[in-house]
Amino acid sequence: MPITVLLVDDQELMRMGLTMVLDAHDDITVVGEAGDGAAALVAVRKLQPDVVLMDVRMPVVDGVSATGQIVESGVSSRVLVMTTFDLDEHALGALRAGASGFLLKDTPPEDLVSAIRSVAAGDAVVSPRVTRRLLEWFLDKDPAPSRDPEILDALTEREREVLQVVAAGLSNSEIAERLFLSESTIKSHVGRILTKLNLRDRVQAVVLAYETGLVSPGATRKRAAEATR
Repeated sequence: MPITVLLVDDQELMRMGLTMVLDAHDDITVVGEAGDGAAALVAVRKLQPDVVLMDVRMPVVDGVSATGQIVESGVSSRVLVMTTFDLDEHALGALRAGASGFLLKDTPPEDLVSAIRSVAAGDAVVSPRVTRRLLEWFLDKDPAPSRDPEILDALTEREREVLQVVAAGLSNSEIAERLFLSESTIKSHVGRILTKLNLRDRVQAVVLAYETGLVSPGATRKRAAEATR
């Protein structure tokens, strides 16, 4: 069965272009369009798409609010956010609301298609560069933890360590090399972290690590710098 996609953007020309790109692939089909978040909510309930490709700045209901309502509704549809700027607190709001990915609108078509396939398979899509820049930009403005750190008590010491490195934007292979563990072991740790904390994917895990104060922007910059040495 092809991956079904709902396009949500207030620019008709953008939706037309995305439809042409996606319908060129046999394993992806665009099943509907919406010009604002309110129309998107109606379409999601009706069409139950695998992936919702969501703009964040729209009239009536913005993409952040729409993403939150889609996630809270319990439908299986996963949201992939697209925006013009990589330093966009609206995009961070969408990630906090439960979006499974974040891409720039100038993303090459092949990367967009790959991202849709990944999100449909249950993975998260946010590049390490964008993850660090977006979260650190936001938290530099308001660095105070906003979630009770006791929520992390469910994790073992090793799982907390893994979560700290995940928050630096490192991939599983990079984390494995850094912690001297196998990649499969890291995948298992990440899976247990998501289960214990009731999170959809590693994007939400990164956000939670910041919100609880487990990591800070300064600490993340240091880890990221060390990882590139």
